[in-house]
Amino acid sequence: MLDSPSVEPVGIIGLGYVGLPLAVAFAEAGVPAIGVDTDPGKLASLNAGVSYVEDVPAEVVRENLSAGRLRFSKDYTSLQEAGTVIICLPTPLDEYREPDLSVVVEGVELVAENLRSGALVVLESTTYPGTTREVLLPILERGGRRVGRDFYLAFSPERVDPGNRRYTLQSTPKVVGGITPDCSERAGALYGRVVDEVYPVSTPESAELSKLLENVFRGVNIALVNELAILCHRMGVDVWEVIEAAKTKPFGFMPFYPGPGLGGHCIPIDPFYLSWRARAFDMSTEFIELAGRTNVNMPYYAVGRITSALNDVKRPVNGSRVLVLGVSYKPDVGDLRESPSLKILELLAGNGAEVVYHDPYVPDLSGQGLASVELTREEIERADCIVIATDHKVVDLEPVVRLASKVVDLRNAVRQRLGPLPENVEVL
Repeated sequence: MLDSPSVEPVGIIGLGYVGLPLAVAFAEAGVPAIGVDTDPGKLASLNAGVSYVEDVPAEVVRENLSAGRLRFSKDYTSLQEAGTVIICLPTPLDEYREPDLSVVVEGVELVAENLRSGALVVLESTTYPGTTREVLLPILERGGRRVGRDFYLAFSPERVDPGNRRYTLQSTPKVVGGITPDCSERAGALYGRVVDEVYPVSTPESAELSKLLENVFRGVNIALVNELAILCHRMGVDVWEVIEAAKTKPFGFMPFYPGPGLGGHCIPIDPFYLSWRARAFDMSTEFIELAGRTNVNMPYYAVGRITSALNDVKRPVNGSRVLVLGVSYKPDVGDLRESPSLKILELLAGNGAEVVYHDPYVPDLSGQGLASVELTREEIERADCIVIATDHKVVDLEPVVRLASKVVDLRNAVRQRLGPLPENVEVL
């Protein structure tokens, strides 16, 4: 077995919900971390000791900055000091819902220009199987460098769940797969400094596909229950009651819950990455693609239910004031990535509604020219319809239910927190 790497700096490229917690974790473990990002706003905040990620306390950033264990830069030349470079850059879909690796490729090009001899490179960005070997490796081997001799390369999928206090970076097992066995061992030894368990697999492709499987599994099952929710509504059956009954079975069933669509970087995107890659092997992943389409369509269905609810109070969508509670993609965080609430706001505004929102974690939506309103009695009573799109626990729903003329609860939050539904509330 290889010895653990000496305490050389770790370079982290991309300081979002994945990269920043990782940089801080290494710094806390005594491994100096260099965070690189091209966003001047992020760098200004971090260098001032301000954290924009809920899971990273500002005082921890300040403490590690003061101790010299953590620093932030826009300059890729700082990576020349690093014994390891970890890439945590975004991998979105393009307008045709196909993988867009342009940000990762640009980052790897700059890494290659500044990679010191013997360094380890790890890709954490979610992507399709084959990316590490077919995209990163050729770039890093330019100029005569060879993997396993001049540098080491592995893939380790991020498993960050923003706001989850039970399963943290440290307590969640880390899957690693290297191009060579030495690459895997070096990556495993590195992550062993900050996580409780490292799980090695034989190739980067296995590690890449494991991440897609995790999220496609969730996406497919959520699509199933979303479709069931639509059917239940037409049949006059309470889908939430059905799920509660089914989950009393102590074996062979795992509950999933309907909602207005999927959010976050991974679950809404991963099925499309996998189906795109499958076409290169003459296979159509029809089951996965259908699930993806079902989930993409849920904001449209949610707006249809809002329209119907407004009709119940004799109000057309056009000209109605709709107050949306929660615009982040999950409760108790401010993460907007792929949030279905944003699509719901867009669709309502496109239909002529006067749209406002309240979210204690998202003070403004500059792209849509909106700012979060205070949840006052006046705001509640002014709204023709209130939509619970994200169930932030700090939002008091009792006055909302008591004062609103109509509430559409897309998360079953009212019943979970306040009990039986009053007549002015309907659920998805």
